[in-house]
Formats: sequence, structure tokens, C-alpha cells
Amino acid sequence: QVQLVESGGGLVQAGGSLRLSCAASGRVFNMGDMGWYRQAPGKQRELVAVITSGDSTTYADSVNGRFTISRDNAENTVYLQMNSLKPEDTSLYYCSAKTQRLHWPFWDQYWGQGTQVTVSS
Repeated sequence: QVQLVESGGGLVQAGGSLRLSCAASGRVFNMGDMGWYRQAPGKQRELVAVITSGDSTTYADSVNGRFTISRDNAENTVYLQMNSLKPEDTSLYYCSAKTQRLHWPFWDQYWGQGTQVTVSS
């Protein structure tokens, strides 16, 4: 089993910045794609950003240019730098990771518990 531990959420004023971190621990042989998702009350969970093991990145149109996803493979950690935050960014943010176990030819996907980001106007 793999655990994802998130940190960095909180309350910030519009225009401010926040940096989210998510560290994977447990039985990990290979770490694949890692990403950030968010879900606001009454809305579907949506992809915010994803980064591959080769550092290729993809962003949702709503955050493109403001958010930056990165990873530290040595620490099995993914980050989300959020700048120029808007009230509409308010949501529960979840990290996700795809992992592979030693001697096991399948990928597992894990989710964090979610961390609250609230942006006040």
C-alpha cells in the first residue's frame, strides 16, 4: 500500500500564492504520473495539473499560466505552486499518483485525503 500525505493548504487572499506538497510513501518501486485534482461543493472532480515521470506537464485551461506542477523523484513528492489565486480556485485539492510494485507488471493509483484551499475576495 502507498500513502499520499498532502500539506500546504490554507486560507489566502485573492492574488496571493500557495504551495501544495504531496509525498508518497510505502512500497514504491516505480513512480509514474502524478497529478493534482480539485473538487468544489456540488461540482465534479476536475484535473488541475499532471506531470509524467519524464516531467511532461499538462494544465487545465482555468489554471494555465498561474499554477506550476513539479516533482522531486528522489523524494516521491509532487508540488503545486499556485500564484495569482482567485476565489474560484477555492476547492478541496487532491493529489494522485500512479505507482508500480517490484516484480508486479501493473500500475496502482492512489489518492490523497485532500487539502482545503480557500481564496477570499
